[in-house]
Amino acid sequence: MPFFDFLIIGSGAAGLSAALGLSHLGQVGIVSKGRANDSASDWAQGGIAAVMDMDHDSIALHIEDTLGAGAGLCHPEAVRQIIGHGTEAAHQLIAWGVPFDRQSDGNWHLTREGGHQARRVLHSADTTGHAIESTLLRRALAEPAVQIAEEHYASDLWLSGGRCAGAWVLAPGSDRSELWSARAVILASGGAGQLYLHTSNPLVATGDGIALAYRAGAEIANLEFVQFHPTTLYRPGSAPFLLSEALRGEGALLRLPDGSAFLEHYDPRAELAPRDIVARAIDAEMRRRHLAYVTLDISAQPSTLVQQHFPAISAYCRAQGYDLTREPIPVVPAAHYTCGGVVVDAAGRSTIPGLYAVGEVSSTGLHGANRLASNSLLECVVGAAAIVVDLEGQSHLPDCPRQMPGHLTEQSATATPEIDIAVLRQTLQAGMWQAAGIIRNDESLRSASALWHELATRIGDNLYGPRPYQELRNLRQCAEILTRSALLREESRGCHFNSDHPQLRSVAADSISQRDQQGPILRPIPGAI
Repeated sequence: MPFFDFLIIGSGAAGLSAALGLSHLGQVGIVSKGRANDSASDWAQGGIAAVMDMDHDSIALHIEDTLGAGAGLCHPEAVRQIIGHGTEAAHQLIAWGVPFDRQSDGNWHLTREGGHQARRVLHSADTTGHAIESTLLRRALAEPAVQIAEEHYASDLWLSGGRCAGAWVLAPGSDRSELWSARAVILASGGAGQLYLHTSNPLVATGDGIALAYRAGAEIANLEFVQFHPTTLYRPGSAPFLLSEALRGEGALLRLPDGSAFLEHYDPRAELAPRDIVARAIDAEMRRRHLAYVTLDISAQPSTLVQQHFPAISAYCRAQGYDLTREPIPVVPAAHYTCGGVVVDAAGRSTIPGLYAVGEVSSTGLHGANRLASNSLLECVVGAAAIVVDLEGQSHLPDCPRQMPGHLTEQSATATPEIDIAVLRQTLQAGMWQAAGIIRNDESLRSASALWHELATRIGDNLYGPRPYQELRNLRQCAEILTRSALLREESRGCHFNSDHPQLRSVAADSISQRDQQGPILRPIPGAI
C-alpha cells in the first residue's frame, strides 16, 4: 500500500501550488487522472486577477467587484481574505517563474474583463493558464519530495477513525482500485463542466472530487451555480473552443446576424457586464430569433493589437477558416465554471477531518452566485497557500495509516454492471443541458432529478470498475445534487435563473447537500451583501 504525508488529487494550478508549498514538510503524492497537464488550468486564457497597479486600483475595489458579481451570495470574510492575499499570490507565481506580460516601460501589462472596474488581470498573452501550469509542473517534476502518478484515478476516499486517511486509486489498465494512504488528503480535481452537452472544459472535468467528498460525508454547497461562458466558437460536431472574455475587454462587440449590437438592451455595462447576464442575453436572443449562434466582432480594433494580445486565439480561428481581425466570429455559450463545490473554511479544511479542498472543486464563499472573471486562478494559489500554512502549523499530524482495512463492503466488491457507459453519459449531458442549463424551470428540473435517481439503480455504486464507469458514476452523483439544489432554490440569482421564480429571495442562503440528509437545505449566510 503506497503511503504519503500528503496526497493530492488533481494536477492543475491548485494541486501543483499545494504540492510545491508542502514539499518541504514531507512526501507529496499527486494523483492525476490523465497527463499531468491535462486540466482546466492549462486551458485558461484570460489571466489571474490581482491588484498590481495601486495608482489605478485597490484591494477595496477588487472586493467590491467580486461582491457585485456574486449577486449577494459571497461570504464577505472569505472575499476579503482571498482578495487581500491576491497580490502576494501573484508575486509567488512570478517568483516561481511564470512569464507574465510586461509593457514596454517594464510595468505589468494588465487587461480588463467583464465585471471589473479596473485593469487588474495579469496575463501571459492569451494562454495564461498554460504558462502557469507548465511553470508549476516543471518545478514539481524537479522536486524530489513530489511524486506525480499520471493516468491514475481516485475512485473513492478512505476514512479511518472518522478522518480522511487516503484514497482508493485505479492504476492504468486496471479495474481494481488500490488503497493509497496519507496523513492528509487534498482535493484539487477541478469542476464538473462535463455534466453538459456544451462545455469549454476538458474531458477530465467530471466532478470527481465533489462526488468523492459527498460519498465520504462532506458538505457540498451551491452546486446549482454553474457559470456559462458567453463565447465559445460555434462549430457543430466539434469540441467548443473558448474565446476569452478579454476580447470584449479590448473592444469586441457581440452582434446579431444583421450586425446590430444588443447587450446594451440587457445591461448598461453592455460587453463588460458579468458573464451570467451576457450568457442569458445571448440565450434569449437565440431563442427569440431562432438563431444557432450570435457573432463576436473585434474587427474595428487594430489588427496588430488583436494579434499581439490574442495570438493563440487568432491562430486557432485562422485554422478554422476565420480571420478574427477582419470579420465577426460565430459564438455560443457553454458550461464553463462550477461556482459551488466542497465546503471549506479559510484554511481549506472540509467538514471531514484530514480532508482539504482547493480550486474549482471547493466552495470557499469567494464566487457566490457568479464568479468574477479571472478570480479562479487567484483562488487556486491563495487557497493552496492557506492549506500549507494550516498543515505547517499543526504540531502533530496523525501517522500515515499503513494497515489495509480489514474488509471491503459487499457493495464495493460487486461487479461493474453491464451498461453502455458512452450512451448513458451522452444522455445525461443532453438532459442536463435541457433541464439545468442557462434558463431552468421547475418541471424540467423535477423530471431530470427523477431520471438521475433512476439512473443510480442502473449504474450502481462500485469503487471498482474502469475509469469511464467511475466518471459516469460521479457525473450522475453531481447531476442529482445540482438538480435537487436548483429545485430547492426558488429564486433567480447569479448563474441560476429559474423562469418559474424570477424574483430574488430577501435572505441570501447557501444550498447545503450532505449524504446523510434527506435532501439539500438552505443555510443563511451571515453578513452577506
